Amino acid sequence: MNHSFENDLRETLASLREAGTLKPFHTISSPQGPEVAMDGMERVIVLSSNNYLGLANDPAVVEAGISALRRYGAGTASVRFICGKFAIHQELEEAIAAWVGTEAALSFVSCWSATEGLIPTIAPEGSVLFSDALNHACIIDACRLASKAKRVVYAHGDVADLEQKLREHAGAKRRIVITDGVFSMEGDLAPLPQLVEACRRHDAILVVDDSHGTGVMGQTGRGVAEHYGLLGEIDILTGTLGKALGGAAGGFVAGSRALVSLLEQKARTQLFSNALPATVAGSALAALRRLEAGPELVTRLHGNAAWFRAALRDAGFHPLEGESAIVPVIVGETAKAIALSERLLKAGIFVTGFGHPVVPEGTARIRFQVSAAHTRDHLEAALTALSAAGELISE
Repeated sequence: MNHSFENDLRETLASLREAGTLKPFHTISSPQGPEVAMDGMERVIVLSSNNYLGLANDPAVVEAGISALRRYGAGTASVRFICGKFAIHQELEEAIAAWVGTEAALSFVSCWSATEGLIPTIAPEGSVLFSDALNHACIIDACRLASKAKRVVYAHGDVADLEQKLREHAGAKRRIVITDGVFSMEGDLAPLPQLVEACRRHDAILVVDDSHGTGVMGQTGRGVAEHYGLLGEIDILTGTLGKALGGAAGGFVAGSRALVSLLEQKARTQLFSNALPATVAGSALAALRRLEAGPELVTRLHGNAAWFRAALRDAGFHPLEGESAIVPVIVGETAKAIALSERLLKAGIFVTGFGHPVVPEGTARIRFQVSAAHTRDHLEAALTALSAAGELISE
């Protein structure tokens, strides 16, 4: 063992602990849902999960995963171009494409993997990548991996700033604008109508990561594009199967058939990673079919999120404005956000505190995530617990 290395690790952890910024990790001993058993507590209300539609433990979703496991086994035991894919992969990919309004889709083991496979593949030398300042870490890292392309950051949601930068790089071989659909720490939406128009004016490609919008936004849950009436108008979509669509794992890229074919040939995270486990593909497909059958879960989610935002404001708090199921409340410093999260957990409410480097210094927050599975009693209990800890929240 390298003792100096181990000492450095321990000192780093000790400094985080002393600053009050060491992130706690909890153990759940029940299925994910609006309530779970956690850390020895029999009943904890969860407002910190991406289980937006409550499908992570839905009986039909679980059974579909079990059925796929029995039919196909644990996995292909190799990558797709060597030994092929299962029929369930093809069925899932066709369903995703139809759902989001594209010609084709390709599944990956995660949306992080999908993004890191996509961006370096479509950004050859001479390309310029234009990334929103508050994009998710997977987009930032994927842009870094596109080492032959120039990377430009534009101000968050600022289309005028983006257009100025597009003009400055008018001679680029390929200009690619990349944005989250729903920004995970803010809960706000990308200005897609203006982004679509700007990309058309400047002959740029628009990539939207709709991980927090898929299953959440739009009348039927087809995402931010549906919310804005732009289904089929986005060049490339990425998304996850690990949030609203079953909650297990997996991601996808959706776009033209030519794009998907190129990714199958060139995307390193596709070429050198096994296909999605069959059980995950089966459960995600069942979740998607559930949405296709009717939008009642999406309608319930929208109602819960709107009610909770309004109730927070009525109680004297100041949640960030937005239309998504992400409802952040700013508290200021990272240590304060973590302390508030721990205080709420003792009251039976699980909400995670986020601080630097996940969000900028001084903007630490607790992020409530509302689900269709929450009852009004769940949400009112969270309000009561937050009110009791209100002294930890800065104005």
